[in-house]
Amino acid sequence: MRKGTLILRSRLALLKPFISGGSLATIRVWQDRVGKLMSVSHREDVTAEDFSIGSMPASMVKPRDEVSPGVILYLHGGGYTCGDLDYAKGFASILAARCGVRVLCVAYRLAPEHPFPAAIDDAEDAYGYLLSAGFAPGQIMLCGESAGGGLCYSLCQKLKAKGRTMPAGIIAISPWTDLTGRAESYKTNEKIDPTLTAERLKFYADCYMYGAAPDQSGKNLYPKTCDDPEADAAAKSNPLASPLFADLTGMPSSLIFCGSAEILLDDSTKLHERLLDAGAQSELVVTPEMWHGYVLYCIKDYDRDFARIRKHIKALIPNQKKLRWMALDNAAKIFPAARTRSWSNVFRLAATMTEPVDKDALRIALDVTLRRFPSIAVRIKAGFFWYYLEELPHAPEIMEEKPYPLARMPFDDIRKCAFRVIVYDKRIAVEFFHALTDGNGGLIFLKTLVAEYIYQKYGVKVPPESGVLDRLEEPDPAELEDSFFKYAGKYALPRKDSDAYSIRGLRELDGFRTNTTFILDAEAVRTRAKQQGVTVTAYLTAALTVAVDRLQKEQVHNPAKHKPIKIFVPVNLRSIFPSKTLRNFILYAIPSIETKYGEYDFPELCRSIQYQMKLQITPRRMAAIIANNVSSEKSLLIRAVPLPLKNIIMKGVYSAVGERKSCFSFSNLGVSNMPPEFEQYVDRLDFVLGTQRTQRYNTALVTYKGKMMFNITRNTAKPLLEQHFYQVLRELGIHVIAQSNARE
Repeated sequence: MRKGTLILRSRLALLKPFISGGSLATIRVWQDRVGKLMSVSHREDVTAEDFSIGSMPASMVKPRDEVSPGVILYLHGGGYTCGDLDYAKGFASILAARCGVRVLCVAYRLAPEHPFPAAIDDAEDAYGYLLSAGFAPGQIMLCGESAGGGLCYSLCQKLKAKGRTMPAGIIAISPWTDLTGRAESYKTNEKIDPTLTAERLKFYADCYMYGAAPDQSGKNLYPKTCDDPEADAAAKSNPLASPLFADLTGMPSSLIFCGSAEILLDDSTKLHERLLDAGAQSELVVTPEMWHGYVLYCIKDYDRDFARIRKHIKALIPNQKKLRWMALDNAAKIFPAARTRSWSNVFRLAATMTEPVDKDALRIALDVTLRRFPSIAVRIKAGFFWYYLEELPHAPEIMEEKPYPLARMPFDDIRKCAFRVIVYDKRIAVEFFHALTDGNGGLIFLKTLVAEYIYQKYGVKVPPESGVLDRLEEPDPAELEDSFFKYAGKYALPRKDSDAYSIRGLRELDGFRTNTTFILDAEAVRTRAKQQGVTVTAYLTAALTVAVDRLQKEQVHNPAKHKPIKIFVPVNLRSIFPSKTLRNFILYAIPSIETKYGEYDFPELCRSIQYQMKLQITPRRMAAIIANNVSSEKSLLIRAVPLPLKNIIMKGVYSAVGERKSCFSFSNLGVSNMPPEFEQYVDRLDFVLGTQRTQRYNTALVTYKGKMMFNITRNTAKPLLEQHFYQVLRELGIHVIAQSNARE
């Protein structure tokens, strides 16, 4: 031991009686001053941003020379009784500067005012904050000294019990892992450890486990105690308080430092042995003659310890994040091939808030949400045989609204990010390239994004239900699967359909899209559908059919030349097959009528459409159609065709049959019943389908807060379908409020 280290040791030894006999208030003041001194030593090397996590003070300490994409959650020591944010920022600054990594430090609640398990609950909140800030568990390291070192393992035990994903690793400096005080090193090292005594450790343990018992003056706090030794040992053996007694299977990789001369030597060595016995990775560094928490003093002779810490971080958190990739699902493969210079298959989901959107809060919410949706937060990449999805390295910029919704998404943009988030006044809109997901998956994404925005903006947590996903959960692999292959039947059912009537109309030369929203009273529509004995979807499909029938009679005067009226009605296959996928998983029912064979009254039309949909929407029939759709993808011959040639073939197929078999689509996402926390801040939901490549119209519906938002999109100059559909609804006794971005 060098002279400088010996001098430091002797000074600490002089302070030992003061530490052992001082009041809790005095010890707290002393410890916080030490933290300030540590911060000063590296103030030129870091910046610190103070904030709060709920009511818990926190600070993100950033190195000026940042070399790691990860973050350390630092949980300070102090026997669970001492240490404010100033103290925590002290060693946090050292870690950040010496390791080139961001460090989040927090001032968790202290005992005896806030006894066990308050510190663990606060540590969990801090970990949750990092996840919500966009850090994946694999990018987070835990670090703590003394009580903070034990707290790292207690936190992991709680995460494990809840099924949460563990952080990448733990750096434990002289961890306090056994609060019973029965280790042999309490006796063998008490006289040579210049910093701690068994008496003071019992004081800390009593404070943490039993809480406060103030003296008669009320000024000084003392812990409650347990006079029964067996009961006391049982309480302090709680695995969440003393992780040495926990089931340590599944713990992250650990790097543990301790001194051979410290009173808590056995807490480190036995923890290391138990970690290895449990199958976890652990490296133990026992430094001869050194005392409790010696790493915090940054002794030059032991700079190698920080080299070990940097190596540990680098091994567990690579400098470059490996981006996830996945093949397009079966339905998605056609969309990149079918695109043209003037058209891409894009749809929109939007939420209108009660107040103007705070873009800063939305940016944070978007960062958080993307981590939860690795199959949507992607860009499209071209492989040799197929297109594929690649995870985005970072969130896209939030965009301003254009003069009309669903503007063409250029393929160069799709290669960078295949969705866009758009803000206009109170509205948050997300537009998806259809290769990513269908309307059902997109609605879950929007709801989760808006729920996170509500939390970031107002501090209100929306429960993970009704289509809102838990932002802290890791994505379920079932959410990423291509369910078409999973639920394909044994026998294929080819679909041979006749061509449908195509609405005529002069296209907007500049590509303008007109969106008209019919706002309907949901209960009134349900009542009228029930009177006809049909579903809401069948009822509104019948109303659309009447509107198209009238339009065809206007445009085609010879009845002999009338074509069938067919409307594609998307079917959410998740309601038929037990799939959790967030990717495309829809097929279509295609109810149709042949008007040239005679007139239908409305009740008859409703019954016919309802009957056709029931016949078409059955598990066996859907499975057979899926089998037909995936059969070509399974063909070795087709799979071996290079992508450029596949694109030519698929574009030709889409042109020949893709849109000629229906007039347009009517997609109904149903009723969105949301928790009160969501409804308090969200006035309205909208679902808008882009027009098809050749057909002029598309329609979509979502119901929220008792209102149906029926959106009709067209790329023609005149509102032909809208006028007829409006008239049909009025004839059926349905009150309509119309809104539009029409130019005239």
